[in-house]
Amino acid sequence: MNKTLPYKTKQFFFVLIKISIVVGAFYFIYNKLANNESLQFYTFVDFTLKKNVFTPKNIILLFFLSGFNWFFEILKWKTLVAFVKKITFKNALEQSLGALTASLFTPNRIGEYGAKAIYYTPDFRKRIVLINLLSNLLQMAVTVILGIIGLCFLTTNYEVNLDYYNLAIALAISLMAIFLIGFGVKKSKFTIKGLSLEKVRQFILKFPKKKLLLGFIFSLVRYALFSFQFYYLLQLFGVDITYFNAMVIITSMYVLASIIPSIFIFDVVIKGSVALYLFTLIEVNELIVLSIITLMWLLNFVLPSIFGGYYVLNFNFPKSED
Repeated sequence: MNKTLPYKTKQFFFVLIKISIVVGAFYFIYNKLANNESLQFYTFVDFTLKKNVFTPKNIILLFFLSGFNWFFEILKWKTLVAFVKKITFKNALEQSLGALTASLFTPNRIGEYGAKAIYYTPDFRKRIVLINLLSNLLQMAVTVILGIIGLCFLTTNYEVNLDYYNLAIALAISLMAIFLIGFGVKKSKFTIKGLSLEKVRQFILKFPKKKLLLGFIFSLVRYALFSFQFYYLLQLFGVDITYFNAMVIITSMYVLASIIPSIFIFDVVIKGSVALYLFTLIEVNELIVLSIITLMWLLNFVLPSIFGGYYVLNFNFPKSED
């Protein structure tokens, strides 16, 4: 006997799941702010108020930078997805912010892949997951390229205690792993839910180079925006540093924080730890660094995830005819 849940019961559970995601995301944000051992929330608020950070002019500029950061992320998503399905900027906005909220408390934001995929019918979902992977790889490529340049200047101009032996071993292992994976993709017939590694490789190779170039440019613009935002916050807190010297440390910080294996829940802590070490090279106060890291997180993740909560609550599965 085939027993199925009544339509109203399914709708009730569907609404309950959406509410749970939003509540979980907001609780995660609250918990990070209320139980941060590195920086107590009241200390953070009191310090920023004393530094007079929240003037109308500063708030407008900081919001402007965060807004354009996400504008180019949404534009990148719209551009890349157009390879398999054309969507409007509004659709891309809904998917990007909704996926951010849904993935905020998942390890390494892995939930973003599934969250974006469910905006599409099943026949599109595998390709959407691959496009999301490409989007993240483009952003990572910018981070790594600029980070390596930054690290070169950093090690030249400052006395940095890096274990070069272990670093060389890690690099050799990484290159070997990339080679083995690349070789294995060609030879392997291994499949995941009907999607073989060879098909993944073919999909990436057939992806329009113009769209990849645009995606890379949008990733580069995003990087320029949030790195300048970090520099601007340094200025607001009274740190006397040139833009070039700041970028040397900022680019090094982002690449080092990106390659450290982490769970996204502790992402702020890791970035804070790396930043504390690097900014001690120019004798920046620890409280300033932790306050800036927290503000960057609030502006570029918490704020858009609040808007994303609206899209999660209003989400409906796509109709098959779409």
